Amino acid sequence: MSRLFEPISVRGLTVPNRVWVSPMCQYSSVDGLPDDWHLMHLGQFAAGGAGLVCTEASAIVAEGRISPQDAGIWNDDQVTAWRRVTGFLHAQGSAAAMQLAHAGRKASTHRPWEAGGTVPASEGGWRSVGPSPLAFGKYATPRELTEAEVAAVPGQFAAAARRAVGAGFDAVELHFAHGYLVHEFYSPLSNQRTDRYGGDFTGRTRLALEVAEAVRAEVGENLPVFARLSASDWTSGGWDIEDSVRLAKLLDERGIDLIDTSSGGNTANPDIPVGPGYQVPFAERIRAEAGIATGAVGMITDPEQAEGIIANGQADVVFLARAMLRDPHWALRAADVLGAEVSWVNQYARARNRR
Repeated sequence: MSRLFEPISVRGLTVPNRVWVSPMCQYSSVDGLPDDWHLMHLGQFAAGGAGLVCTEASAIVAEGRISPQDAGIWNDDQVTAWRRVTGFLHAQGSAAAMQLAHAGRKASTHRPWEAGGTVPASEGGWRSVGPSPLAFGKYATPRELTEAEVAAVPGQFAAAARRAVGAGFDAVELHFAHGYLVHEFYSPLSNQRTDRYGGDFTGRTRLALEVAEAVRAEVGENLPVFARLSASDWTSGGWDIEDSVRLAKLLDERGIDLIDTSSGGNTANPDIPVGPGYQVPFAERIRAEAGIATGAVGMITDPEQAEGIIANGQADVVFLARAMLRDPHWALRAADVLGAEVSWVNQYARARNRR
C-alpha cells in the first residue's frame, strides 16, 4: 500500500491523502478579493486529487500584503468571496486551508513579472513595517513597529483566523517564514530590538508564540493550525535548524499541529544548495527532535520521491507547488504510478481507464 495515499487525521480533520498543495502567491486580487482566477487556480488541484489545498499568503491586514494585488482576509467582503472557493474545493473532496500572513518589511512590492522593488505611495503603495529599520535588499527601509503595535499583531492574526473559519476553511497556516514579519522577528539578521520582542532567542520568538497562542484560543481545540517556518536563513550568524527545532517544540506546546518546513527568504543573496528535496532533512530533523508532525516542501517532483519521504518517516505530508503548476492532476498520476486507490471526480472518471 502507498503511504502517500493514506489518510491523515489532524485534530477534527481527516484529509484523504498526504499530497498537499503549497501556498503560491498569484498577485491577482483587487482589494484583497479572490476572484475567478483563484477559483480556477485552486479548484484545479482539488479536481486533480490533492488531499488538501492551501491558499496563497492571505494578508491579515491591508498593509500586510506583499503586493497591492495580494489576496486578503481582513474584512467581511473577503470572507464572502472566499466561501465560493472553499465550497468548490469541498465539493471535489479536498480539504481547504488558508495561509495567514503579514509581509512586514517585504510588503508593498511590485508583482514579480513587473518592475522590481517597492511600490511607491504615488502608485498605490504604502510604508512597510518591521521589527527594526533594516531594509531587505533594495526594498524601502521599513518603519520600526512600536512595542504596542507588535503586541497588537497576535490579535490581528486571531481575527483573520476567525474570518477564515467563517469562510469555510478547514485549517489555517501561520506564515512564519520567507522573510515576512514573524520571521523578521525571530531572525537575528533582521531584529535589532532591545525591548521584550528583541535580543535573545526568547525575545525574538515571543511574537511567534503569542500569535500561535492567540490563534489557537480563537479557533478552539478542533481546528488544525499549522505554521510554516524557515528552518535556516542560509546565512552566517542567522537563524538555523537548531533554533527551528527549539521553536517547533514551543509551538507544539501552544497548540500548533504541524510545521510546514521551508527555508530562506530573509536575506537577499543566501547561499542555498538547491537540489531535489533539499529541505527534506529539515522536516525530518524537526519531526524527530521536536516531536511534532511536519510537512516537507521544495523540489519534490516525482511520485516515488514523495512516497519515500512519507514511507521513511522524514515527514508526515508533502507540500507541492511548481510540480502542481506543471501538472494540476499530479496526485491522480502519482496514485496510478504507485498503484494506490484515489477518488476521481465524476467529470474526469472516464480518463481513469487508459483503454
